[in-house]
Amino acid sequence: MTILLLGSGGREHAFAWKMTQSPLCEKLFVVPGNAGTAAIAENVAISPTDFEAVKALVLKENISLVVVGPEDPLVKGVYDYFKNDDSLKHIPVIGPSKLGAQLEGSKEFAKEFLMKHNIPTAAYDSFTAETVEEGCKFLETLQPPYVLKADGLAAGKGVLIIQDLEEAKTELRNMLVHAKFGTASSKVVIEEFLDGIELSCFVLTDGKSYKILPTAKDYKRIGEGDTGLNTGGMGAVSPVPYVDAVLMEKIETRIVKPTIEGFQKDGIEYKGFVFIGLINVKGEPIVIEYNVRMGDPETEVVVPRLKSDLVELFLSVADQKLGDFNLEVDPRSATTVMVVSGGYPEDFEKGKVISGLENITDSIVFHAGTKLDGKNVVTNGGRVIAVTSYGDNFQEAIKKSYQNIDKLSFDKMYFRKDIGFDLI
Repeated sequence: MTILLLGSGGREHAFAWKMTQSPLCEKLFVVPGNAGTAAIAENVAISPTDFEAVKALVLKENISLVVVGPEDPLVKGVYDYFKNDDSLKHIPVIGPSKLGAQLEGSKEFAKEFLMKHNIPTAAYDSFTAETVEEGCKFLETLQPPYVLKADGLAAGKGVLIIQDLEEAKTELRNMLVHAKFGTASSKVVIEEFLDGIELSCFVLTDGKSYKILPTAKDYKRIGEGDTGLNTGGMGAVSPVPYVDAVLMEKIETRIVKPTIEGFQKDGIEYKGFVFIGLINVKGEPIVIEYNVRMGDPETEVVVPRLKSDLVELFLSVADQKLGDFNLEVDPRSATTVMVVSGGYPEDFEKGKVISGLENITDSIVFHAGTKLDGKNVVTNGGRVIAVTSYGDNFQEAIKKSYQNIDKLSFDKMYFRKDIGFDLI
């Protein structure tokens, strides 16, 4: 079969790497892709949110399955676009409906869903420019640190955690009145701060049944010791060593099951990934946020640990037969380290020639922000390359990733040298 994958990051390269191993995948198109996907699939230089152009490609190439990587096309309604078009409605889309995608597209929608279905989450309230002073008063009722979240999509950067009350009030006004994150912060959710250890739970659902994928933990801050600005993610580890059977059972019964049942009760069409950002507070799992796609760089450690055929898995979702699917997982640990452009997550330069890719052994290279410039692979984003390795434990795996990163170079290259530091 011919498959279309939407997206251009490390997550999409990992999906492409796994799907092209399937005997069911005769041809894979990636929109728009990167230098890594170009080596194993056919990149098409159109935007994943240009649904008319996507439709033209799907019909021209007789594509029979669409897999959506990033959140933007989902929030903009690509699932509904296919469902409501007579020439496309027979083609399955792996990803939730536009309504389901609001779980990521609106922090307020997500919090209301959590409260409605009695799923444990932090206390909160939401505010707009008109109610900004009420928001400042609400901050006074909380203990520091203060958590401010832009309601809309802000590319993973719309969450501020602030220790000082007056600074929190200033930033609330910056977000609501001065549009610090553009339209994404026209509404802001203020949440109580939860102190614990974060982890990610990934679920794949066909709307009725679900499969829990391997756990992972990512590292968001740019600086070692989890310091500095938030990023899209600087590395990841799977499985999470401290997640035992007792915690996993709590996560499934208190969070995963009520989430999937909530979709059914609320009439939300959902055939795709649910990424549940959790915090473990003294052994009790509490939801921080939902995302409606796989995480990046978590995909680069979760997908390599799937022994099952990924295309078969997606088809079982499309056919609502996921409950019958036998999901096999590699018992080994996997780690990934993200190599980024100097200056990221703030201003950085593109177009730097990457050397040493051909020297990497015993690790998998997933391209994120790269493109081809003639015969050269050059940087084309903040997060450039993820280097993923297997090991009997995460320490062994991470050692391999770092040994291979030493073979890579480009101007102003940076990476964190402490991924997994808090798990030892």
